[in-house]
Amino acid sequence: MPTVPTRGGPSRAQATYTGGKVLPYQKKGQAVRGASGKTVLSGRRHRKILRDSIKGVTKPAIRRLARRGGVKRISADIYDEVRAAAKSRLEQILQMCVIYVEYRNAKTVTVHDVSFLHWLPQLKSTH
Repeated sequence: MPTVPTRGGPSRAQATYTGGKVLPYQKKGQAVRGASGKTVLSGRRHRKILRDSIKGVTKPAIRRLARRGGVKRISADIYDEVRAAAKSRLEQILQMCVIYVEYRNAKTVTVHDVSFLHWLPQLKSTH
């Protein structure tokens, strides 16, 4: 029967064994594995429900942005309009980023890709 330490960091994570059947140290929430390596006790996977992620831009976040811009009072209708404007602008930026990332033969959009879009109009005007 293993005795699991109640306190301590990663160095204290090793279980001590007093005899009997030896089991590996198991963190809370991990599934117990059998001899074949297959999970014996595990929860079923659930598909994540897709929601409109622009709702993650919350009312207080929009209010803080407006305060930074010097706005004193905010109409209740503004929040959905700000979300729609932010979504359309992000779609434009990401479309241009994807074009540039595909040109680089990469799969990840980086900060440099977005900053390149910032300088792109100036590069076009110089040539």
